[in-house]
Amino acid sequence: MRIGVPREIKVHEYRVGLVPAGVRELTAAGHEVLIETGAGLGIGVDDAQFRAAGAAIAGRAAEVFERADLLVKVKEPQPAECEMLRPGQVLFTYLHLAADPAQARGLMKSGATAIAYETVTAPNGSLPLLTPMSEVAGRMSIQVGAASLQKANGGFGVLLGGVPGVPPAKVVVLGGGVSGTHAAEMAVGLRADVTVVDRSVDRLRELSAMFGSSLRTAYSTIETIEQLVRDADLVIGAVLVAGAAAPKLVTRAMVKTMKPGAVLVDISIDQGGCFETSHPTTHAEPTFVVDGVIHYCVANMPGAVPRTSTLALTNATLPYVRALADLGWQGAFQRDRGLAAGLNVHAGQITHEVVARALDLPAHPLR
Repeated sequence: MRIGVPREIKVHEYRVGLVPAGVRELTAAGHEVLIETGAGLGIGVDDAQFRAAGAAIAGRAAEVFERADLLVKVKEPQPAECEMLRPGQVLFTYLHLAADPAQARGLMKSGATAIAYETVTAPNGSLPLLTPMSEVAGRMSIQVGAASLQKANGGFGVLLGGVPGVPPAKVVVLGGGVSGTHAAEMAVGLRADVTVVDRSVDRLRELSAMFGSSLRTAYSTIETIEQLVRDADLVIGAVLVAGAAAPKLVTRAMVKTMKPGAVLVDISIDQGGCFETSHPTTHAEPTFVVDGVIHYCVANMPGAVPRTSTLALTNATLPYVRALADLGWQGAFQRDRGLAAGLNVHAGQITHEVVARALDLPAHPLR
């Protein structure tokens, strides 16, 4: 199979769909790999390194889209990329369609088969291709939140860990999944006053056992969130419903009660965000202010640390890319139902029931 990797064109997106080690694995298995020139420069990999691993280099994205049977990307296809997709072609990347009806329409119009990293499942029900970037985003959320709290950046002017004689900042993490756990780990490490909110008592028990007395846990109710958000210096939104739009846990009315200069970091923004006042931002302009509260809502947070993110992501995606290349998407789906759960769009129709429900469109799942 011919596998194509175009250069990412989303604003300040420097990751790449394959690294040379992955190219070498695929070419050794008899597949062709076509990389757009400059695709790896954002992670410090030049065309010569891809050539040494066995890839061919294309001068333009159009050539990659025209020649590839399987396209491997990182971020959702931009409008110009959707226009280059064709029926029978397979796209394997993050899509996050629930919050992006325009992209859904573009993929449906293309006739391509689109498989989303974020809805591929493992036998234990986890999301193996979302996990690496959730880990990165969770850890980054504390870094960017701490920076946003600095007075020069418009924040309240508090240090997360405080100092002797001065209390630490209050950090509230909404969601105890992968992102939330990694955010909590970083915040605890910086000696902040950290509370994780989740609606699973079992998960709260696990977090309590993991962190001990250095972490508070709270069961998720409207009243609990209201109280915690009102007193918080930093709130991390780390809520995920696979394939669906994120629930709005923090309302505009709650934001109005927060102290001026407090910070909200919405990791869930790819799925529409879990704060009512959120809207997507970019690394070029990452924050905005509502009612005196700073909002950080960058939709591709891991793109800020592209080398770490690419290596973590491709470690997880390579076995699936190999399966799709070796067996074709139908054969790979028959062998792995978890990979089949990644199918979001095929032949002009939405195939994933949760995604279709979020988009208010009919679902046409493949049997």
